Amino acid sequence: MILSDYDIKAAIAERRIEIDPFDLANVQPSSVDLRVDRTFRVFENHLYPYIDPKSPQPHLTKEREVAEDGRFILHPGEFVLGATYERIRLADDIVARLEGKSSLGRIGLLIHSTAGFVDPGFDGYLTLELANVANLPIAIYPRMLIGQVSFYYLSSPAEHPYGSAGAGSKYQGQRGPTASKIHEDFP
Repeated sequence: MILSDYDIKAAIAERRIEIDPFDLANVQPSSVDLRVDRTFRVFENHLYPYIDPKSPQPHLTKEREVAEDGRFILHPGEFVLGATYERIRLADDIVARLEGKSSLGRIGLLIHSTAGFVDPGFDGYLTLELANVANLPIAIYPRMLIGQVSFYYLSSPAEHPYGSAGAGSKYQGQRGPTASKIHEDFP
């Protein structure tokens, strides 16, 4: 069941959902609008001949910070990582789904390719997978509304929520755009 605005506000009051900083004006009928932070992770394509998911490639991406009153220009066909300005924490019986803003999708900005699902127990900033599928560059401004997160109740609390021992939670507590850790899945 998707939580309504009423249920979202109640879950926040009960601290079963935490959004920090929280702005009541960002609560929509069945979601909460989120903003983009000012740090981006860009790909250093010249350092590796290809992306190898099996091998650590620590220099594959590099952080770039935009001035508070600046902008990040995302060129056509470009893919970078960003992060939400808000930290999200979920109880062990709530999951979330991150989606882009319709108005940004209409100009060709995608905010995730596959990582829109947020597990119960997650605590951290959401990494955004920003792609420009338009024919013109798109300006991204720090703290602009970038996406929306909706919340769902589980049928029962998760036995091993994200971040618990043995859950293999690679991104618990992440802050800022976090590079892939897929290489940790290989023996």
